[in-house]
Amino acid sequence: EVQLVESGGGLVQAGGSLRLSCAASGFTFDDSAIGWFRQVPGKEREGVSCSRSSDGSTYYADSVKGRFTISTDNAKNTMYLQMNSLKPEDTAVYYCATSQARLRVGLLCTLYGMDYWGKGTLVTVSS
Repeated sequence: EVQLVESGGGLVQAGGSLRLSCAASGFTFDDSAIGWFRQVPGKEREGVSCSRSSDGSTYYADSVKGRFTISTDNAKNTMYLQMNSLKPEDTAVYYCATSQARLRVGLLCTLYGMDYWGKGTLVTVSS
């Protein structure tokens, strides 16, 4: 059974940093696409960053390029989202997700979504 559990959210001032973690089980990063998404109440979910280690592909939304970094620690079965230079508009519930679909990660992030999702962690950036 695939399980994903996010942690690391919280309150941070604009310009600060946070690192989100997602403890994963029931699948391996080698065979899967992984991603981070976010959602503000009343707005559509946004794909923040997705990647697939088997082909080295990575996607970042334009709004986070140069500020956020997606990564994994295979030994710990954990994926991360390092978020720097945070802005108030980054405030959202952040979800980690995974899929074994053989689609480009950009499409998974922007159009198709993923198959399995965590429950989310709230990030609040104050101005």
